[in-house]
Amino acid sequence: MHYMKSALAIGILAFTTASLSYADAGWVGDLSPISADEWSQQTASHLLERAAFGGNQKEVMLFTKLGPNKAVKRLVRFKGVSRKDGPDFDHSGVFDAGLDPFPPSRPATTELARTSGEALGVKVKESGNRPIQPVANKFFYWLRASRLETDRVSYWWANRMLNSPRPLEEKMALFWHGHFATNEDKVRDYRKMLMQLQLFQREGLGDFRTLLLGAAQDPAMLAFLDAGINVKGAPNENFAREIMEMFTMGVGHYSETDIREAARAFTGWNFEGLDFQVSEVLHDDAEKVFLGQRGNFDGVDIIDIILEQDVTAQYIAAKLYRYFVRQDLDASLQARLGSRLKALDYNIAAYLEMLFLSRDFYAPASIGTRIKGPVELVVSTYHKAGFLEVPGVPDFNLTTEALGQRLMHPPTVAGWSQGRSWITPSLLFERGNFVLDMVFPDIAFIPPDRYPMYGSPIVTVHKRLKQGMDITNATKPPGKDNAMMAASNLLADRDEAFNTRYASYRGWQMAIERVKPIPRHTARLNLSQEVMQANLKSPQEVVSYFVERFLSVPLDPETLKMLAAFLEKEIGTNDIEGAQSYLEEPLRVLLHVILSRPEYQLG
Repeated sequence: MHYMKSALAIGILAFTTASLSYADAGWVGDLSPISADEWSQQTASHLLERAAFGGNQKEVMLFTKLGPNKAVKRLVRFKGVSRKDGPDFDHSGVFDAGLDPFPPSRPATTELARTSGEALGVKVKESGNRPIQPVANKFFYWLRASRLETDRVSYWWANRMLNSPRPLEEKMALFWHGHFATNEDKVRDYRKMLMQLQLFQREGLGDFRTLLLGAAQDPAMLAFLDAGINVKGAPNENFAREIMEMFTMGVGHYSETDIREAARAFTGWNFEGLDFQVSEVLHDDAEKVFLGQRGNFDGVDIIDIILEQDVTAQYIAAKLYRYFVRQDLDASLQARLGSRLKALDYNIAAYLEMLFLSRDFYAPASIGTRIKGPVELVVSTYHKAGFLEVPGVPDFNLTTEALGQRLMHPPTVAGWSQGRSWITPSLLFERGNFVLDMVFPDIAFIPPDRYPMYGSPIVTVHKRLKQGMDITNATKPPGKDNAMMAASNLLADRDEAFNTRYASYRGWQMAIERVKPIPRHTARLNLSQEVMQANLKSPQEVVSYFVERFLSVPLDPETLKMLAAFLEKEIGTNDIEGAQSYLEEPLRVLLHVILSRPEYQLG
């Protein structure tokens, strides 16, 4: 489609050359509240862009009528909004009791089976070929099942973002997911990831101390930061270092000695199953010196001392500010914001209420200058399009991953980078491709939760078994001669206790059999019907309708004229009603072009 390439090329040039800052209009840095006289449809729309996942036309009109105080209270305090949650996550029932505690590796699992006769709730066969094969199968089963179930958790969460009457609750959960970043690839238990998400949803707008303590004692976090090996006499510094560096204070506000002393205080913190526990035997209860204070501190004491520091309040206040307001933040404003947060006893809702009412939040430098993250971009697009459910085609997880942000899989403990890191020429093309897949779904789509290894050597295993090969030969790497294949299989199969490649293949089979499929309907659009119901008569009116509905940044008159001419050429007339019978495809092309523009990446 040549129009897609042209639109994206123009968009990249505009995005990389345009400035994202505005001249000081007098409101920059002004934390005093905006007045009712200064409230408008633009300010209401901006509030919904930042504190929710965008607003549709009905919501924008409602929030305009509410005025600033009631509008902010509706979003932050849920005044006049239902507190009823949507459906709970529908577990597939993939966890078996014998899986806990899950060994750190396949070799550890098979060695446990050899020495004890059982692992993962599976007994070693008393005789016969490959006696440990069922154990190896079960190990790979859980790796696959947890990954697939985690993808279902992400879909469940995305639907909450799309439909919740309390969208800020979900947007804050998304913020904390990037702040207290853990990755299922290391945690390897969807249940722990779900529990952590529910903590963010439950406490994300409450007291930061409660949230921080909950995150520090969360099994997903403890597993991710290796808390299990932090014991008396051999403290591991990962947990203590990240709590200070990433979660509370930032780099440069503590010493290496502080890290070591904090690590001692956190010794013995671990989990059993899904429950936090402290081992008195493994906890170092001797005196410690931390941030200039001396005492017999435990982990809770360390957290309380951290929260006493002004720099902690400044760090959290600034990070929230950059997420919701704008990236540019000088030291003076950061200090003022930190003082406000600390005076509010770290109450996140109260702090955000102050931010969302401030003139600074509505300054020209703040409006339409924030680059939307991938998850936010996708969910807000679906919301503005009027969808009631996240489509299964395109796949939500693969789409956001291609854009740089897959839920439950942050790249590091630092989470995802923000701002301009979301936009490169290739990522801008991917954003356009997301819209293309929404308006013109891929007919060759293959569900990744049903065919997760499609086109890989795993598929070759199944074909070879169907051809009558035995397991050893069926699992030989493809593309090698017999001598090379024999050598590569020697170590894995020489005692025939188990076959690792077959276990991986069988693990996928077992997981797909038990994990519930993700519904795979495509996006349901009827743009021609919407245009007719809106009584739009000309290409200019249609373009204005879509631009006002989807974009936060206005388009210049020349661009609007160009888009109208583009639509007129596509339908062969300027008579919208006369083209009604064949209008749908041109409208989808137009929407793709509009949402591929650089202005749509801003909110």
